[in-house]
Amino acid sequence: MKRVETRRRKKQAEYFFDYTLLFIVLFLLGFGLIMVYSTSSYEASMSASLNYDEAYYLKHQAAATALGLVAMMVVSRIPYHFWEIFALPGYLVSAVLIALVMTPLGITANGATRWLNLGVSVQPAEIAKLCMILFLASFICKMGKGIRSFRGFLLVLMVPVPICIMVWQITDNMSSAIIIFGIAFLMLFVASPEYKRFLLMGAAGIAGAVLLVFVIVQMDSSDLSFRGNRILAWLNPEDYATGTGFQTLQSLYAIGSGGIFGKGLGQSIQKLGFLPEAQNDMIFSIICEETGLTGACLVILLFGLLIWRLMVTATHAPDLCGSLIAAGIMAHMAIQVILNIAVVTNTIPNTGITLPFISYGGTSVLFLLGEMGIALSVSRQIKT
Repeated sequence: MKRVETRRRKKQAEYFFDYTLLFIVLFLLGFGLIMVYSTSSYEASMSASLNYDEAYYLKHQAAATALGLVAMMVVSRIPYHFWEIFALPGYLVSAVLIALVMTPLGITANGATRWLNLGVSVQPAEIAKLCMILFLASFICKMGKGIRSFRGFLLVLMVPVPICIMVWQITDNMSSAIIIFGIAFLMLFVASPEYKRFLLMGAAGIAGAVLLVFVIVQMDSSDLSFRGNRILAWLNPEDYATGTGFQTLQSLYAIGSGGIFGKGLGQSIQKLGFLPEAQNDMIFSIICEETGLTGACLVILLFGLLIWRLMVTATHAPDLCGSLIAAGIMAHMAIQVILNIAVVTNTIPNTGITLPFISYGGTSVLFLLGEMGIALSVSRQIKT
């Protein structure tokens, strides 16, 4: 009996569950709910359309978070290879959902039509990010050694292009298009041994970006598009203080006034109608104002630990498919966090990118937790 019990214990200990990843996600979610309420309560309490309910945003975010946590735990129990069945259908469905934004089902908010009314508000770009990870993981695995050829390399690189163009042109959401292509680029980097190609592409991308900025600076601002003026506002926000540079300046005021330890939770001044979209794209600036540099660094540290745990999962996954899925999720988290913080601190031009698990957004948090469920499913298959 002792031998049977010993064997049973060894079998149970053969695989592990990444509790560290789970606890990091839970902490970010809890902190996110606190910050969503702190950031949005004033605006909600002053809005007649929200029935002057200061907890309006909190209630909606909490409901989406609760649903997402249930989905995460269910998905974590499903073997990740199961999702390969839905890789191609998911790719096609995400394209259809993006196209439906142009129909009467599309919802317009803040001058942009990026959502669908499917009984609940859904943002197709968030669905496309998860579907792209699953499709590319399956597609690269099926290609096998063919990915080493230049033709195979280009083929994988072209897979996200149609979705990126649709997200950019149909929903006018360039930031999500950049994230989707960035996910594909990093997954290809993990799968391909030809690192010289990536160095050349990176150098060409940086050179192209520098050239674009140089050309825009030389042009007359009246001839530029909205995004061109955003680049000028990025370079000289004070010159565009009443226009495209307003949000950036208010964000910088919030960050600067927070100091080392912040003003305290709920004590932000910039959220009192000064900083547009404070609970969405700019929530990190309110974190800096209320918790200071100390709180901001702790949040960045938590995201660093999250990305590290995903990297550990990708490194130790039992097969290439699991490794690519975990790497894609890691790429999504890393790109979105870096771009959001870069925008808030005016390191790059302003574009609408939310902070994962913290910014307000039901579709975003729901699908992010779905991704975490798949990552936990991969980690379950790792032998200790």
